[in-house]
Amino acid sequence: MAGLLTPAAAADALAGALRGGLDPEGCPQRTALSVPGGGELLLMPAASASYAGVKIAGVAPGNPVRGLPRITGSYLLLDGPTLRPLALLDGAALTTLRTPAVSALALRHLAPAGRPLRLVLFGSGPQAYGHLRATLAVRELAEVVVVARRPERARELAAYARTLGPAARTGTAQDVAGADLVICCTTAREPLFDGRLVDPGATVVAVGSHEPAARETDTALVRCAAVYVESRAAALREAGDLLVPEAEGAIGPGHITGTLADLVTGRMPVGGAPGCPQLFKSVGMAWEDLAVAVALFEAAGASRET
Repeated sequence: MAGLLTPAAAADALAGALRGGLDPEGCPQRTALSVPGGGELLLMPAASASYAGVKIAGVAPGNPVRGLPRITGSYLLLDGPTLRPLALLDGAALTTLRTPAVSALALRHLAPAGRPLRLVLFGSGPQAYGHLRATLAVRELAEVVVVARRPERARELAAYARTLGPAARTGTAQDVAGADLVICCTTAREPLFDGRLVDPGATVVAVGSHEPAARETDTALVRCAAVYVESRAAALREAGDLLVPEAEGAIGPGHITGTLADLVTGRMPVGGAPGCPQLFKSVGMAWEDLAVAVALFEAAGASRET
């Protein structure tokens, strides 16, 4: 799968689906099943006129200590009219491409443009690497500051970032002060930084959780930010970054400013709302998996006739 589709091309595929009329509000809900031993099995189906597909993903928090990936799974792509299987993709690799592509698409519309930006990147796993590459595909970076629980992993990611061009170092949560971009790709269940430190012109992306009780950003940031999501319905089911502040009485359901579709189709202005931070909260949706899986399939030159 590596090399078939760049992050920018994957973002283009997502934008194409939205401009083609896809409505994320009608996307089927994610089905989650608890597995004895502490894991979770996720089922994510989606369909369009030409294709259908389903991702079966496993989330095994105990895997990293076993030397195994935390996310596992497969993606089955089907021909839409006949439902004939077309391809079986690595589900974890698909997610590692899809999630940064969603963020990159949001950054195209929300992040400052016209100058090199300072990025603070939380996390050091596959999603952090993917988000670094995807961000560089849509914005020039002057500096990357990596914040992670494990110092050696943070140093490795910072060293990798330097091979891509920008200056890079490890840092702390305090580095969000003065950042143009803050991207959170972690398994955290509590806020990673003090939202009061975020500049009004900054853009924050949080992708780490789809659980109602887990969040990477705090109430202070959510309360003052213009908030964008993939789907209002999905966010109000799964986005702990929004649901926890709502439960605290700090915000209401109407606090969401707009959706990814609003940005892509021009219903919301480029650059987001002025005078406040821009927060894009992603939970991951099945239509995104389908759009990127189709783009991968077509990029491979695979034929439906074979």
